[in-house]
Amino acid sequence: GGLNPQFRTGDIMVIDDHINLMNDNPLVGINDDRLGPRFPDMSAPYTPALIDRALEVARRENFVAHRGVYVAVTGPNLETRAEYRFLRTIGADVVGMSTVPEVIVAVHAGMRVLGLSVITDMCLPDALEVATVEKILAVARSAEPKLRSIITAIVGDRA
Repeated sequence: GGLNPQFRTGDIMVIDDHINLMNDNPLVGINDDRLGPRFPDMSAPYTPALIDRALEVARRENFVAHRGVYVAVTGPNLETRAEYRFLRTIGADVVGMSTVPEVIVAVHAGMRVLGLSVITDMCLPDALEVATVEKILAVARSAEPKLRSIITAIVGDRA
């Protein structure tokens, strides 16, 4: 959900950083040093070169892609107006219920990471519209060609 009023439904956001409000961390427990360090550095979890390349592809293909901060919450409900205000106040541009645990594990394993988010609905507390899962999924499906353009270009770069 888009928290940044400059974003629009259907836009892509290239994740530059995240905030983990899921009250959990996939690295809790015994660490296997063969898989990664006990305390991985999370100062830049998303690979800057991949962020730049994704934004370059969007410009070349002439579609909107923003750079921003993703906040992860547990769900499975959508947030209240007060929660949307809070999330925006702490620096989030979008809110979702995924992505962050996977990124933490990927960074732990030393992987390069690109995070993409589709703005499926707008979460502006003073202009909030009722969101349905059906509408959210329809917007996500309509954004698939944009995501495909970015991913195809980046995977092609690595071939």
